[in-house]
Amino acid sequence: MLSRSWGIERGFRPFFYTNGMRRPDPEYLRLLRPYGEAIQRLALAARQLILAEAPEASEFVYEVYTIADHFSFTDRPSDAFVFTTTHTKWVNLGFNFGSQLPDPHGLLRGEGKWIRHVRVTQMTDLDALGVRELVRAAIAQAERSEGNGWKARTVVHTTQSAKKRTAPRRRRL
Repeated sequence: MLSRSWGIERGFRPFFYTNGMRRPDPEYLRLLRPYGEAIQRLALAARQLILAEAPEASEFVYEVYTIADHFSFTDRPSDAFVFTTTHTKWVNLGFNFGSQLPDPHGLLRGEGKWIRHVRVTQMTDLDALGVRELVRAAIAQAERSEGNGWKARTVVHTTQSAKKRTAPRRRRL
């Protein structure tokens, strides 16, 4: 487990979070634990790349068939401009409006109307020419929250929190 090997429970600060970078939510780290250490590192490195370019973005983490981490400048996850999804052998760096982004290096995959992604299988994929530029282009197109009270936050939705609560049964008289 990455969080244990890096000593996150004991307060050790891995290199990802040395320059005032917002640390990942402990629940997000817990959700990454079932994945191999290399994949955990890729997911955290992709997150770091995004937050290095958009430190004021909020995170919306979802536990679905994968672990999805969406980044938005509003309180609406639907306004996310970039996201990551964690899979057993790779991490996707996704763009909700990727079909509208300039991609001179041909990095984006996907056939849908809007969404495109870059498949990340090793750390060097995040350093590839054009990856950071895609993130910056997505930031430039992103919806912004109006008003001065904006504060970045992290919201984690797990399958446990997503389960519907059943109404209490009525007592028979």
